[in-house]
Amino acid sequence: MLQKGTKAPYFEGVDENGDMVKLSDFEGQKLVLYFYPKDSTPGCTSEACNLRDNYERFLSLGYNVLGISRDSQSSHQRFIAKYSLPFHLVSDVDLTIMKAYEAWGEKKSFGKTVEGVLRTTYIIDEQGVIINAIGKVDTKNHTSQILS
Repeated sequence: MLQKGTKAPYFEGVDENGDMVKLSDFEGQKLVLYFYPKDSTPGCTSEACNLRDNYERFLSLGYNVLGISRDSQSSHQRFIAKYSLPFHLVSDVDLTIMKAYEAWGEKKSFGKTVEGVLRTTYIIDEQGVIINAIGKVDTKNHTSQILS
């Protein structure tokens, strides 16, 4: 996981609408950048809905929220529509962004070591510096972790 005080790696990717999203789009703003394994799975849904339920609070504190997974644009569109998510989701099918943010790697799954998405959240400040990194995400209470 990237450390606090590290300059956030530049990224660009395509969101659910086919629009290009870049780190530089958030210059001068705080960003909650969260990486998650898969749209519409129980843990990922809990996490997204917790962020959704607190979205206005994030905005009032000057934060934007952006999710990134390997899912396709159409999967993101369905996930956003089904759960009324107010923030954008970026598709990282080729893992470029995940690898840059060390959110892809070995993990245990059902007792086996596999490669996959490491559920990770980075809080990035207005100058593009990581001010917090969360590797043990509590999907149901993620907002509390972020704002504490």
